[in-house]
Amino acid sequence: MAILFFSSSQTYEQQSQVGLLSKVLSNQPFEAQLKGISFDYAGSEVSIKAMGYAKFIEFFIRKGAHFGTYFLLGGSWFIGLNMKVKQPLLIGVVSWLAATGYAGLDEYHQMITGGRSPLFQDVMLDSFGALSAVCLCLIVLGIRKLSKKR
Repeated sequence: MAILFFSSSQTYEQQSQVGLLSKVLSNQPFEAQLKGISFDYAGSEVSIKAMGYAKFIEFFIRKGAHFGTYFLLGGSWFIGLNMKVKQPLLIGVVSWLAATGYAGLDEYHQMITGGRSPLFQDVMLDSFGALSAVCLCLIVLGIRKLSKKR
């Protein structure tokens, strides 16, 4: 959570990796395959044509980071709470809601940080990351429970 808070404190320019990606991916691998991808995210077009190659790739890295960090947060909440309370469904709901609540607070923090734009869509992506981890934890617990019965 501290890493997320620190990250939200930085402006887009401080976090941007477009320059590095332009250098590292100068030959623009898979550009022909990626050119066909185009969709709207938070009212903006996401495509190579609209954004440029490096910014397009960075978009997916940034959104993957959103999903991944909240996947870890939701899973960590679940594992931590599961050590004390043995009601997996309740723990799952609490873990998911805690991570989603923190996602909302994180976007609020971005709103008061200059050079950032808070997005409801990012909260939903974060929430889905946390929910995915919680579901995975519940599946693992279910498999363990079934294997112990055998």
